[in-house]
Amino acid sequence: MDLEQARKLWQPEPGWLNTASYGLPPEPGWTALQDALADWRVGRISWEGWGEAAERARTAFAGLVGVAPVDVAIGSNASQLLAPVAAGLPAGATVVVPEVEFTSNLFPWLVQRERGVRVRTVPLAGLVDAIDADTDLVAFSLVQSSDGSVAPYEEIVAAARAHGALVSVDATQACGWLPFAAGLADAVVVSAYKWLMAPRGAAFAYLAPALRERLRPDAAGWYAGENVHASYYGPPLRLADDARRFDISPAWFSYVGAAPALELLAEVGLPAVREHDVALANRFLAGLGRPPGDSAIVTVEVPDAAEKLARAGVRAAVRAGRVRASFHLYTTEEDVDRALDALTSDD
Repeated sequence: MDLEQARKLWQPEPGWLNTASYGLPPEPGWTALQDALADWRVGRISWEGWGEAAERARTAFAGLVGVAPVDVAIGSNASQLLAPVAAGLPAGATVVVPEVEFTSNLFPWLVQRERGVRVRTVPLAGLVDAIDADTDLVAFSLVQSSDGSVAPYEEIVAAARAHGALVSVDATQACGWLPFAAGLADAVVVSAYKWLMAPRGAAFAYLAPALRERLRPDAAGWYAGENVHASYYGPPLRLADDARRFDISPAWFSYVGAAPALELLAEVGLPAVREHDVALANRFLAGLGRPPGDSAIVTVEVPDAAEKLARAGVRAAVRAGRVRASFHLYTTEEDVDRALDALTSDD
């Protein structure tokens, strides 16, 4: 299925420019979720099929970011998946983070301060140069939530490797529109309810094999077992020997909706999605006399912007005092032009 065919699987109300807050489900994901909820309501089936959706989603995610499914753990949000990475840092470690970083990729490191872990924040533009011999881990968002800035991923990784530092990436605002190779990093976490268009409650983590050896799966339960269906009761400890040992029991319905959405993205291909999304973002910027960018998320300062957009029925976000607009598969040129008409009007 190509992108134009796929775009027929959404019927959003005009004016949705806020995927950076949450994505809209494609028809296959929405239908699968409604069917599951109907079955749950009356107790029509057992739960195993819902669990299989989590495994489908894991496989689809792995394909999107270019890693093996055995290196992917599933959870419910980014900070939960980062917790064992933060707890695995040696006492006294130094973490370098951009200064305007979303707190799901900041608090997990900061709460380790009682063990002497130090968090040093620097401007994103200076992140590469800030990585030095004292750096144990560098953590950053591949795309910044606040303004859509795309981090120089490969440059950051190269600088970290030159100093023997680990690399942890929050790709929540990137995965689903921006192609990237997760395997360059040691850890990559993604909450799936934005650009992956899943229900909230599904999240993924690429955890490199060498990193996993340093981590303890403190949240391990039955779903982290080597054989899930033989891990319901009693000792001994029998965890999976791959990334699944960091799984938490999946929120079934979140993954029922996630699997079709991720599989659709894989079928369309992220390069085509990126081209579409960035083209619309640049149409928006051009209409405001701004230079083009390389992101599906843009921020602008326009007097009374939030009020103007609301009157026009355009739903966007306000972050750090600026209007943030974000564009995805279901966004149309008409959506962009509606926003531009509102922002450039004299009313």
